[in-house]
Formats: sequence, structure tokens, C-alpha cells
Amino acid sequence: MRSIALVAAVGSVLAGCSSVIDALESPEPNIGPCPTAFALHDAHRYVEIDGEVTYENVGFTGEILAVRSLCSYYDDRPILANLEIDLGFGRGPAAMGSENTYEYFVVVTRRDRAVIEKETFPIRVRFRADEDRLFMTERVDAISIPRATPTTSGTNFEILVGFELTDEQIAFNRSGRRFRVAAGQE
Repeated sequence: MRSIALVAAVGSVLAGCSSVIDALESPEPNIGPCPTAFALHDAHRYVEIDGEVTYENVGFTGEILAVRSLCSYYDDRPILANLEIDLGFGRGPAAMGSENTYEYFVVVTRRDRAVIEKETFPIRVRFRADEDRLFMTERVDAISIPRATPTTSGTNFEILVGFELTDEQIAFNRSGRRFRVAAGQE
């Protein structure tokens, strides 16, 4: 379980807040929808390629397969959200070793305007000798998004997820080429 506290204001914003579990189980309905949560297109795939872009040169890969969120907010309390991120990882022919550390980020933004907070998380993946694909779900709990007023809706915010990538990996993703983790699976 991962924990992230995203707070743009200081001190009093979180004063008096109950735990995330209590807030999510509250009988009070949200005053509006939860923030949209999704993987950024340019950063949802991680592909290591050593040399020419061919399957034989592919090292470790990763893909964000799905992002789900659950949130709660009412009165003058901040939005409290939990994320579940489904990830797929692969080990290609050029992968060195049986383990790799990937880094993914979670960003809260004021919708289409500005980043409020960003946090990066490492995830170490170990493949058994007979394994070239692995799937898992990561949880990020306790994301706290302050609201300007009690009527500020979750639709004013977005929660974005992606891999930390090099410029070359971003260019590869933008090119539309793919080496999918689940390719060839039935």
C-alpha cells in the first residue's frame, strides 16, 4: 500500500479531518463527482530498447492497464481519494537480469490549468526464471485535495498517473509503436 498526502495549502486545511476510511464510508453524499483519474497517454507505457527498434532489442517493459479511483468529500472537507492502478510488466530478450525498478508518478492538477502536487513511487519487479510477464495492482491511498469552498466540486481536478520516462521513451510512445506486455496472451 502506498500513501500520498497531496496538500496545496498549509496546516488548517486538514485540521479536524477524519481518516480516509471513515470519510469514504461516510453516510454524507459527495456534493459532486470525483476527480477524473487516468493514465497519461504519453507516459502509460515503459519500453527499454537497446539500439534499433526490433523485438530482439527490447529489455524491460511496463504498461498502465487501468486506473480506478474512489473519493469522498462533503461540507468544507478536502477531497479524499484512493487509487488502484493495474500494471503489466514484461521482460524482453534484451533485458539484463531478472528484476527492474520502475518509477510511476501520481499528479493532482487543477483541471486543464496547473499541477497542484506530484509524487513519484518506485516499484521493484522480480521475474522468476520461467516468467516474462507479470501483472499487479498498486494502491495509492489518502490523496487529499483541498477545495477553495464547500461547493467546489471534484470535477475541477484530475488525478494523472504515468511512468517516469526518458525523452527517447516518450518519443517512442508518441510514435505509436508498441511492444505490449500482454501480446500473444490468450
